[in-house]
Amino acid sequence: MLSVSVNESEVRDLCNQKIAELIKEVDTEYVFWDTAELKKRTCMSWNTIQDTFFYDPRFVKRKVGSKWYFPAREARAFLEQWLREQAQ
Repeated sequence: MLSVSVNESEVRDLCNQKIAELIKEVDTEYVFWDTAELKKRTCMSWNTIQDTFFYDPRFVKRKVGSKWYFPAREARAFLEQWLREQAQ
């Protein structure tokens, strides 16, 4: 009979580390997001984005011509902070 013992905490830590690496890798692919990417990253409609955080002065955005662009790192950091604030 074969017995396998798994340290669940260690496995969880390894998984979290790998996920963080993959997220960092994906985030470095883009310098900025457009509205389509912002909607995809937040899983929100454009109307919901505008109604919830778009006009928050902390949310960095630039309009170039008729198109909105959002610096990827700053947008992600803002969104993570904004979400934490929603739980308060």
